[in-house]
Amino acid sequence: MTDTTHTAGTAGTAVGAGPDVRELTGSRVLVLGAGVSGPGAVRILHALGAEPIVADSRPEAISRLREALPDDIGCAGVDLDRAAELLDGSDGPGRVDLVITSPGWRPDSPLLLAAADAGVPVWGDVELAWRADAAELFGPRRTWLAVTGTNGKTTTTSMLEAICLESGMAARACGNIGLPVTDVLLAEPRVDVLAAELSSFQLHWAPSCRPDVGVVLNVAEDHLDWHGSMQAYADAKARVLTGRVAVAGADDEIAARLLAAAPAPTAIGVRLGAPGPWECGVVDGVLTARIGGGDEDDDEVALLPAGDVRPAGPAGVLDALAASAVALSVGARPEHVAAALRGFTVGAHRAEPVDTIDGVAYVDDSKATNPHAARTSLLAGGTMVWIAGGLLKGADVEPLVAEVSGVLRGVVLIGRDRGRIAEALARHAPAVPVVELASGDDDDAAGPDEPQQTMDRAVAEAARMATGGDTVLLAPAAASMDMFTDYGHRGRSFVLAVGRVAGR
Repeated sequence: MTDTTHTAGTAGTAVGAGPDVRELTGSRVLVLGAGVSGPGAVRILHALGAEPIVADSRPEAISRLREALPDDIGCAGVDLDRAAELLDGSDGPGRVDLVITSPGWRPDSPLLLAAADAGVPVWGDVELAWRADAAELFGPRRTWLAVTGTNGKTTTTSMLEAICLESGMAARACGNIGLPVTDVLLAEPRVDVLAAELSSFQLHWAPSCRPDVGVVLNVAEDHLDWHGSMQAYADAKARVLTGRVAVAGADDEIAARLLAAAPAPTAIGVRLGAPGPWECGVVDGVLTARIGGGDEDDDEVALLPAGDVRPAGPAGVLDALAASAVALSVGARPEHVAAALRGFTVGAHRAEPVDTIDGVAYVDDSKATNPHAARTSLLAGGTMVWIAGGLLKGADVEPLVAEVSGVLRGVVLIGRDRGRIAEALARHAPAVPVVELASGDDDDAAGPDEPQQTMDRAVAEAARMATGGDTVLLAPAAASMDMFTDYGHRGRSFVLAVGRVAGR
């Protein structure tokens, strides 16, 4: 396999260059980050005969990683200062030959800049897994089905896994959900089909990856603080469209443009309207595939009524169409699609109804971690009391506020970037009542119970604003890590707060 080199923004990090994965025996490999992807990377490196060294600023994280490994696998653990010494050559013959980075590490992180200065190549865990699988170091090569997009990745990947399993494939959801991709290569029983949810971070660090089928659902502003520009963000997403079949949302301007430019021999669009040749869409309320490429009506294959899809609504239907297009491209039959999607249930914190109190519905869409995702729930119908705020990650919230201003009964803002949302509301919805709540991300941070206390106050304020027939909607349009562990923690806090409003 030919090595490639990619320059990561201004950092100059050598991404994708480096040794042949079949010749890592005896190499010292620095694994940056002891989190979710760390144990799998260490296991793969150990199986390849390399010497993994894990670097993390948290000694307890390294301890947890060691506990997650089998008893016969050990690894050295170092702090970040020691890792820098291994990279800059001051350790003499002990310097490392390769870096495997956790996907969340930005290209301009000091250690990755040090790797660039030292000429040490950098791979992500997806790149490591792809190279090892392509070299058939763990048995015959797997089929890679990659799902990316700003929103809908997890639902689509879960739907795709369900269809593949219904078809009799030995499939597993992995990547950002389920197992890390490195763990899948070593899983027993063997996994033959990877339904991989891949983030823009993971794709940035995996330039060699060429999935058999890849889908870009949509592309909207997100993670611009990490990528540096919208173009770089879109370019990372486009890497899944470089294999045999490329699938993308035809109704999304950027995704459609990426599909038109994709090098894949076969391109399939998915849309909410009637499909054209080589598209999947909706005909008379029925999900329909036309991926035989013909122009005649008999090329249409009915899959299932749109009303049978969960989650209900346009976003859920598009996710189902995308999963169907990918699965049909690798041998699934229409009856497999229908059976799997009829039995599919959506994951938690995705426009999930929580309760109805005094005629007011309470909905948990904590997974709406960017403006594009929040838009779907805000425009689902009816008048909303919106609970929003958190980390905007460089995204522009102004267009969303302007579009949804007419459905807002009131707004409660929490989190670090709440002021930016308040400014947009003042410009586009000056008559809408807005309550801003200070929280633990401010200078007056309280103790560990403070996030729940803030959410309790937010839901109580929203309940006071709402009247019968309204929806109190948690759709933050922002990431959660300023106050909460993750979006799940934020959603659970909302559910607890709603229970308190109900008197439970």
